[in-house]
Amino acid sequence: MSLFLVNRYLGEEENGSVSKESRSQALLAKLQQKAKEKQQQSLTEQTQHPSKERTEQQYAKTKRKADKDNSQEPKQHKKRRSEVVPSIALDSDSPDEPVHEEKKKKTAAKEKRKKKKDQSGSSVKALSDNTPVTGRDGQEDTGGEEEKTGTENVPLKQTTAKTSAPTGYTVLGGFENKPVQKVHRVLPQWLAQPDVIHRDIKSNLVPIAGIPELSALLVKKLQNNGIQHLFPVQAEVIPAILESAQQGLLIGRGGYKPRDICVSAPTGSGKTLAFVIPVIQVLMERVVCEVRALAVLPTKELAQQVCKVFASHAEGTALRVVMLAGQRSFAAEQASLSEHRGGMRRSLADIVVATPGRLVDHINKNSGFSLEHLRFLIIDEADRMIDSMHQSWLSQVVKAVYRSRSGAEAVSLFRRTEPACVTAASLSPPQMPLQKLLFSATLTQNPEKLQQLGLHQPRLFSSIHSPSNTTPAAPAQKQGCFNFPQGLTEYYVPCTLSKKPLLILHFILRLKLSPILCFTNSRETAHRLHLLVQLFGGIQAAEFSSRLSPAERKKTLKEFEQGKIQLLISTDAASRGIDVDGVKCVVNYDAPQYIRTYIHRIGRTARAGKTGLAFTFLLGVQEKNFLQMVVEAGSPGIQKQIVKPENLKGMEARYEQTLQELANVIKDEKAK
Repeated sequence: MSLFLVNRYLGEEENGSVSKESRSQALLAKLQQKAKEKQQQSLTEQTQHPSKERTEQQYAKTKRKADKDNSQEPKQHKKRRSEVVPSIALDSDSPDEPVHEEKKKKTAAKEKRKKKKDQSGSSVKALSDNTPVTGRDGQEDTGGEEEKTGTENVPLKQTTAKTSAPTGYTVLGGFENKPVQKVHRVLPQWLAQPDVIHRDIKSNLVPIAGIPELSALLVKKLQNNGIQHLFPVQAEVIPAILESAQQGLLIGRGGYKPRDICVSAPTGSGKTLAFVIPVIQVLMERVVCEVRALAVLPTKELAQQVCKVFASHAEGTALRVVMLAGQRSFAAEQASLSEHRGGMRRSLADIVVATPGRLVDHINKNSGFSLEHLRFLIIDEADRMIDSMHQSWLSQVVKAVYRSRSGAEAVSLFRRTEPACVTAASLSPPQMPLQKLLFSATLTQNPEKLQQLGLHQPRLFSSIHSPSNTTPAAPAQKQGCFNFPQGLTEYYVPCTLSKKPLLILHFILRLKLSPILCFTNSRETAHRLHLLVQLFGGIQAAEFSSRLSPAERKKTLKEFEQGKIQLLISTDAASRGIDVDGVKCVVNYDAPQYIRTYIHRIGRTARAGKTGLAFTFLLGVQEKNFLQMVVEAGSPGIQKQIVKPENLKGMEARYEQTLQELANVIKDEKAK
């Protein structure tokens, strides 16, 4: 049987004339040739896939173990298997056993198939599929005398390589630890390539005469107010808004609709005047009084400030400005918006300045308040207004703008439909467009947030980009960069919690830094610090928070501007947009948690090209995170200012006494 299989393996027919010796030599030569080829192939694969060779060696070991466990042969056979590496070629039966009977051949084949079924190792099955015979099975079939075919001369390494090529066996491994590539954000083109505004105000002033689009009336009014030059943001944005309104209030030829405009510029750079001037110039030509401009601001104080700017520049024209901020009763505001004469509603306002909450109240409760003729929607402090979208004020404004009327008004020339696909039907008759104007010192670059505003082909004016950074090789700026006032000098002061009030007293009494606008993170802290400074004495201080009524806050701001107050202790109510003249120094008594808060706080000084100082009191645990936040935001540099303990010793005795008095005052307040 073995001889027959060897002959078949060598490709020879059984022939008695061929000697046993010649067959053995031919078998040996063929085995050596195949082993040599297999060795070369395995060396090549080992070079390319080092892990594969290890896997194949593990496979050979697993097969030997499976053979030991599954075999029920005599001990001499098991001993021989432990000494001979399993190999298809080497395990063939000895050619010394001539087989001539067909019956033995069939019996061996049956026993071989039975043996395959009993074995559970997938490796044995893989090997038996590759060749018609294995040496062990052949020995078991024939009663198994030990063979001596001269194969002991074949190197062990060669025989191992011979066995390490199983088919249907998936080799795992070869994984490499590769660093995860950082994902770079891809912005829309209008955000990635804005119109650049110069940050240096003093070096880039533009004479009023250099803006030919301005009307003679407004030029004269600006000159009367002492304005001879425009700041860079004003020189860029004013012509852009006037250009979008060249067709007047109605839509232009071919369905032209003006692009919405976004402006991101430092605090104190003149953004308010950048939208006040063009809006007044466009609306001066109106005939019928209707609400055509709506400015929405986050706080009452900021609304009051913008309303004042509108009113001063609209003086001498027919335009009327009304504020809706809750500083008057609802009925008084309602009466200032419209009146009924002859059974018809007649608007009394052309420009409305409002806070979101009060605006929504008038949209829902005041039937005489109409926004159907609105031409400009101005969103100041846009990043904060986006964050307050939970109030749904914008959706209600848009709904009021495109509100459908019934009866005779439905066929009016000025009827509106919500923007949709541009078709011949949607362009006829012409409609008055609604243009959105966004302004902020910390305008977000998150497209998902900006999408809430429903902007139409927006155009961005920004001062955080420079022409040299607009190439793909040098991206504009890293995410999170903001606008810092040009003339601002930033400091941080390491301190302990108990020394903070002493530092404020030291700044005013010893360093003579006044007036100081001091920010805290809560109104309780502002109130306690105000009481402490008052009890210490020698300083004119006031607090500015939601504890005060609108009238009291207005009075406090006025006294601070007049120099009657040396220290104004405020919450973040005064950190946004408030233009307070004469603020030389801003102190962050409590370190701000967010970079946007920090930007708006320090923006109360160094306004309109002037210089200013900003100090931030930092505890030891706050220094690392705060400094990292400021640097990543694009700060030009924040310096360390150390106040030596001996400089505070002269005030410590009085300070300890004041703390005891403060405890009694707070106790009395809580008892009331």
